[in-house]
Amino acid sequence: MDSKRLIHYIYGIAAVWCLAACSNVKYLPEGESLYIKGEVDIDTDTIPAEYIEPLETHLEEMLRPKPNKTILGMRPQLYIYNIAGEPKGDRGLRAWMKNKVGEPPVLLSDVNREYNENLLRNRLENLGFFNAEVVSDTSIIKQKATVTYTASPHIIYRINSVTFEVDSSALGKSIKATEGESLLQAGRPYNLDQIIAERERIDNYLKNKGYYFFSPDYLLVDVDSTSGNHHVDLYVTVKRETPSKAKHPYTINDIYIYPDYTLSQSGYRRRPPRNAELYDSTYYFVDPDHTYRRFALARTMFFKKGGLYNRTSHNNTISQLVGMGTFKFVRNEFVEVDSGRTNQLDVYYYLTPMPKRGLRIELLGKTASVYNGSELNVNWQHRNAFRSGELLTFTVYGGFETQTGGNVNLNSSFYRYGIEANLSFPRMIAPFDWQPTRRFVPRTHFTAGYEFLNRRTAYSLNSMRFAYGYSWKENIQKEHELDVLEIAYVQPWNITDSYQRQLDTVPPLRHAIEPQLTFGPNYNFTYTNTMDALRTHTFYFKGGVDLSANLYGLIRGANADAGRTYQVFGTNFSQYVKLEGDFRHYLRLGENSQLVSRAMAGFGYSYGNSRTLPYVKQFFSGGPNGLRAFRARALGPGSYEPEFFGEDNFFADQTGDIKIELNTEFRAKLASVIHWAAFIDAGNIWLQHSDPNKPGAKFSREFLREMAVGAGLGLRFDFTYLVIRTDLAMPLRIPYLARGNRWVINQINFRDPDWRRNNLVFNLAIGYPF
Repeated sequence: MDSKRLIHYIYGIAAVWCLAACSNVKYLPEGESLYIKGEVDIDTDTIPAEYIEPLETHLEEMLRPKPNKTILGMRPQLYIYNIAGEPKGDRGLRAWMKNKVGEPPVLLSDVNREYNENLLRNRLENLGFFNAEVVSDTSIIKQKATVTYTASPHIIYRINSVTFEVDSSALGKSIKATEGESLLQAGRPYNLDQIIAERERIDNYLKNKGYYFFSPDYLLVDVDSTSGNHHVDLYVTVKRETPSKAKHPYTINDIYIYPDYTLSQSGYRRRPPRNAELYDSTYYFVDPDHTYRRFALARTMFFKKGGLYNRTSHNNTISQLVGMGTFKFVRNEFVEVDSGRTNQLDVYYYLTPMPKRGLRIELLGKTASVYNGSELNVNWQHRNAFRSGELLTFTVYGGFETQTGGNVNLNSSFYRYGIEANLSFPRMIAPFDWQPTRRFVPRTHFTAGYEFLNRRTAYSLNSMRFAYGYSWKENIQKEHELDVLEIAYVQPWNITDSYQRQLDTVPPLRHAIEPQLTFGPNYNFTYTNTMDALRTHTFYFKGGVDLSANLYGLIRGANADAGRTYQVFGTNFSQYVKLEGDFRHYLRLGENSQLVSRAMAGFGYSYGNSRTLPYVKQFFSGGPNGLRAFRARALGPGSYEPEFFGEDNFFADQTGDIKIELNTEFRAKLASVIHWAAFIDAGNIWLQHSDPNKPGAKFSREFLREMAVGAGLGLRFDFTYLVIRTDLAMPLRIPYLARGNRWVINQINFRDPDWRRNNLVFNLAIGYPF
C-alpha cells in the first residue's frame, strides 16, 4: 500500500468517525438536547486542595442518569441505535442492533436536577458537611447539554466526644468492653459510613459472645451538634425496643446433621428425628444408609454442645462443609429450644450431596503462537470414594497440534494421549498431627499419570509421573502447595532417521530426547488481594522452589564435571535447585481501565549429577503469554541467534536455565464485551554454563544488554466465563543482532510487506496473559 492510498484511508476513517459523532444529534426529538455530561464543582476554601478532586469524582459517580457511553469522544452505541431505525418486531438484524448492541439516547429531559441536588446535599451531610449547599446550571451547545452542580460544603463537623451510654447488664458490659476498639474517635470528621461500620463492628463482637438474635439495628448513635464550634458529641446506646431475646447470649444444645438431605426429608425439620444416631456424645446424624463416615463430618464442626454460639464458628463450619467439594447445597438452621425460655439453640445442618459419580467429556480448541489444534478429555469422578468426601478422578485425554504459521519445520505437528488418576482427601494425611488451618479445607493428593507424545517426523516420548503432597489456604489471600515427593520419568522412543541425521549438525536437539528422571519435593506459595475490587493497587505473587535428588546426589558423591554420574532405573537422574517468582501489580485507573505490570524471574542451578536442567524443567521465552513479539521457544538463550536447518527451515526449541521477564499492559473497555490493550514486553533466557554450540548463551553481568523488547496492541473479548484474546506485536529490540544494532525501532515500516511478514507476530489465545 503506497503512502497516498494510506492517507486516503486515514481521511476516510476520520470522516466516518466524525459522521458518527455529528449525526447522533439529528435523530433527537424536536426541542430536545442530548445529555452528555454531569459534573460537580466544589466551591470552598475549607477543604485542602488535594481532597477536592477526589470528592468531586466521588459525587459525580452518584449523579443520575449516566450519559451515553463514549469511545474517544464518540458514541458508537448510540449511533448504532439511531441508524437501526424502527425494526418490525423483536427479531432480525435491526432489532438486534437496536436493542442488544445499541443504546438509546439520554436526553436532558431525563435529568432531574432537583433530585441530584438533594442527593449530593444528603451525601455531603453524611460526610460531615451539615450546612452544605448545592445549586445547578445547564449549558447547551449545538443540542448537547452539560449540567454543572456547584457544591458549597462549608466547614466540616468533627467528633468532639464519644460516649457509650449502656446499662450494667451483661449486654451493656459486653458493648462497653468494645469501646477501646471503636472506629469513632474524637477529632475525626463526622461520617455516617463510619457510624454504620461501628454498629456492625459491635454486632460482630456480640455475635462471637453468643448474642445470636442481636442486630446492628438495635444500636443507636445519637448525634448532638449543640456543643458548637462545628463539633458533635456522639452517644452509643441500645434502643429501648430491643427484644428480650436479643439481650441474652445463647448456648448450643443438640446438633443434627443430615448428610444426604433432600426435599422429601423436610418433615424432619425443627423437631428431633427418631432415627438420629448419636456420635461422640455431641452430634446426631440422620443418615440411615451411612453415606458418609461420621468422623469426616464431625471434624468439620466448630460447635460443641454447651458452648456459646459464635459467629466465627458458624462461618468456619459452613466454610469447611462447602470446601469438602462433595455437597451441592449446604444450609443450616438455628432453632430456639423450649420457645426461647432456656436460651439454648438446636443446630440443624442440611447437606445435599452432588451426584456421587460423574462423567464429563470436553472437546477443546487450542491455540498457542503458530500452533493450533484440538484435544479431547474424558473425565470420570467419584465424589465420595471412601465415604469421607474423597474425590477420585480418572482422566483420559488425547489431542494433536499442527503448525499453521511461520516457517514449517520438522516439529510442525504432533499428537499426544495419556491417562491420569488423582485421589484427593479433604484433610491432611500425615504420620503426625498437622492441621495448618481450620477455616479452609486442606487437601492431601496422590497423582499418577502416563503420557505418550509423538512428533511424527521426529521422535516419541514416554512420560510417567507420580506425586504426593498437600495444598492448603492460610487465609483468603495466602495459599500453599507442597509436594512431598514428585517423580517424573521420561524416555525417548522411535527416533526417526531424519531427526537422527539432524542430531549431528544441531547438537541442541539431543537435549530434547535425553532420558530424564527427577525426584524430590517442590513447594509453591501464592499471595493475592486482587479479589478486592475497591482497592486502587492490588498484587499477585507466586513463588516456588523445585528440588531434585539433592540429598541422594550428595550421598552418592555425584560430580558430572569429574565424570562421576550415577543412574537410577538405567537413567541419569537430575540434581538441581530451581527457584521461580512471579510478581504482578494491578493499578486501577478508572471504572473500566487499569495498568497491569508483571516481573518474573526463574533460576535453575544444576550440580552434582547434572550440568543443566532437564528439558521439561527448563525455561523458554516468547509466545502469547510472554514476549509476544517473538514466537514461542524461538528466543535466546542470551545473544545466541536461533539457527534454521535444512529444506524445512527446522529450528530447535530454545530453552534455558535462567529467565527474566518484564511486562506492562494498559487495558481498557471499548464497548460491551470488547476491550483493548497496549503492551510492552521485555526479557530473555540464559544458560547456567557456556555451550560451545550456543555462543553468547551463558548468563553474565552483561545480561541487560541481551534483553529482548517487543510491543503491540490487542483486542480482548471478555464474556466473563471466557476471554478470547488477540495480540499483534512487533520487536523493538532483538538481542542476537550485533551490539549497537539491537534496537530496531528505526526499521519499522508498515508499508513494506517483507517487514510485516518478518516482524509482525499475531497471537490468538484464551484468557489474559497475566
